[in-house]
Amino acid sequence: MASIRREIQVAASAEQIWEVVRDIGEIHHRLVPGFVTDCRLESQGEARIVTFGNGLVVREAIVDLDDAARRLAWSATGGQLTHYNASMQVFAEGDQRSRMVWIADLLPHEAAGAIGAMIDEGMRVMKMTLEA
Repeated sequence: MASIRREIQVAASAEQIWEVVRDIGEIHHRLVPGFVTDCRLESQGEARIVTFGNGLVVREAIVDLDDAARRLAWSATGGQLTHYNASMQVFAEGDQRSRMVWIADLLPHEAAGAIGAMIDEGMRVMKMTLEA
């Protein structure tokens, strides 16, 4: 199984960032506009249908939304992956700086290059959006 871990530093408070990350149905407007072009909640917020800018559509089950730890975990189905589980966590690094960590485990491991590139782009857009 491939495992991808990415981190970024963001010039915003952890509270501000978490308020955006935890708004799981509005990521296409508030967190990663353009990278995600549509997001619809289903199953009383237990899952979302995400449309990426490259046309890929996946169903993401929300596994955990932990306000105390500022951690969101989800799994995804769709596309060519047989397994995808990920988490995003926000850590305070002072009053107006934070670190965001995205970890994804996936199969087949041959997809790690393409998925890693998508995660890199998603984090680039996150940083730009959150610092605007």
